Amino acid sequence: QVQLVESGGGLVQAGGSLRLSCAASGRTSDTSAMGWFRQAPGKEREVVAVITLSGGSTAYTSSVKGRFTISRDNAKNTVYLQMNSLKPEDTAVYTCAAQRIGGLKYDYWGQGTQVTVSS
Repeated sequence: QVQLVESGGGLVQAGGSLRLSCAASGRTSDTSAMGWFRQAPGKEREVVAVITLSGGSTAYTSSVKGRFTISRDNAKNTVYLQMNSLKPEDTAVYTCAAQRIGGLKYDYWGQGTQVTVSS
């Protein structure tokens, strides 16, 4: 099994920045790509950013391109989401997830961390 624990959420004013961290433990050698997802009240969960195992390839949902950056430190088994120029519409619970090697879906999920952006 793999455990994922997020940290770094909080309350920030519009235009501010936050950096989320997702620390993985357990059988991390079984994991490959990782991603950050978010869910706002009354909305469907959406993918925010994903990163491959090597970190060489990333992808973002259009609403965060140019503002958010996903990265990973495999030596620390940690994935980060740097969020700049935050907007009130970025308010959501942010959750990290990991794919199993050879899989196409996200098998492991964290508990999530709340990000609230005030206007």
